Amino acid sequence: MTSLDFAVDREIDLNDLDGFWSQPEEAIAASFAWLRRNDPVRFFEEPRYRMIADRPGYWAITRYADVTHISKHPELFQSGKGIGIPNQPPQFDENFSSMIAMDDPRHAHMRRVVAGGFTPRMLAKLEAVVQSVASEIVDEVGPTGGCDFVTDIAAALPLRIVCDLMGIPDSLYTHVFDQTNIILGAGDPEFVPPGKSRIDAVMAAGNALNEVMVDLAKVRRAHPTDDLTSTLLQAEVEGERLSDAELGSFFNLLVAAGNETTRNAIAWGLVLLTQHPEQRQIWQNDFEVVAPTAVDEIVRFASPVVHFRRTVTQDTEVGGQPVKAGDKVVMWYNSANRDDSEFDSPDTFDVRRTPNHHVGFGGPGPHFCLGAHLARREITVMFRELFNRIGDIEATTEPQRLRSNFIHGIKHVDCAFTPTA
Repeated sequence: MTSLDFAVDREIDLNDLDGFWSQPEEAIAASFAWLRRNDPVRFFEEPRYRMIADRPGYWAITRYADVTHISKHPELFQSGKGIGIPNQPPQFDENFSSMIAMDDPRHAHMRRVVAGGFTPRMLAKLEAVVQSVASEIVDEVGPTGGCDFVTDIAAALPLRIVCDLMGIPDSLYTHVFDQTNIILGAGDPEFVPPGKSRIDAVMAAGNALNEVMVDLAKVRRAHPTDDLTSTLLQAEVEGERLSDAELGSFFNLLVAAGNETTRNAIAWGLVLLTQHPEQRQIWQNDFEVVAPTAVDEIVRFASPVVHFRRTVTQDTEVGGQPVKAGDKVVMWYNSANRDDSEFDSPDTFDVRRTPNHHVGFGGPGPHFCLGAHLARREITVMFRELFNRIGDIEATTEPQRLRSNFIHGIKHVDCAFTPTA
């Protein structure tokens, strides 16, 4: 029986974290391949969530062409009603969504403000910081000969960069890291123990991060610097300055989008390079030339963000399937990134793949990831440091995957290498 036969023989339930999402990676990929070929716009009922009575269900969009179509047409598929599958309580969206769940014109205004923190001058400064932090991380782990690659290496780099970008002091790194794990790992008992309310835990973590930003905003209003917090405080959106609540919501988004996704790309990168030593050798033999395609291939293959939702604004169709105003459409990026109508041999990991128009940073359109350039840079610099200084590093255990259908995450994976002096 092939993996595709296996997918056809059982019910596909994209809501089932303990069944469907606990399968081997190959079985999950095979299920999405079956959907793309046989039922590319399938309707799913929603599971019951505490505090959420409205469960209208959603259309699962699994083909590349349909995902990119939705991304390019925000007038038909809006973000402002939420980007997660369930309709969240209003306070949840206020705390966590920021501009990623806004529509124009407010989205465009907010994006322009945030873009002020990614000027060439700021990016040049950040690239120097990325190099310095990556070097420090290898300094710390090098003599050990082995560590938990996720917590000690993959997570450490983007967390420090995000905190540096916003001006968060070093003393709060661990606090920010712990709250981020709760927010994006709320479906996993390692971060929210059974019996504890998932929504309560997430809201408490979000409030804790909000407090970090409120305290920092007080300081930056009196003593502005060149960090992104100061830029946001001095900017206006539709003639108004950002409130503390809006600033906190943006920080919650940034630590999720700028920390969690990059750390999982780096973590999956090591796993993939360990599983495909011939691809690792190709990259190591000509690092700078291969790096741009290798990094994008890691992001495509890993798809750290699994899905985002849009809400239909008027009756239309997707992939030939009629959808009505108010319907939810959920774009499965992991599936689009394995669509053989767009990618040759999509299940093959190829560090020299070109072209590679993946949707690992979101589809084309107004919500394409603003930090994609920085994320690519962080991944490149981290692997350059690893290859140059502990070049035989490899994963030595199976990755412990996050229990989630939103983040394709690795919680822990051990690695080993020859210790440095």
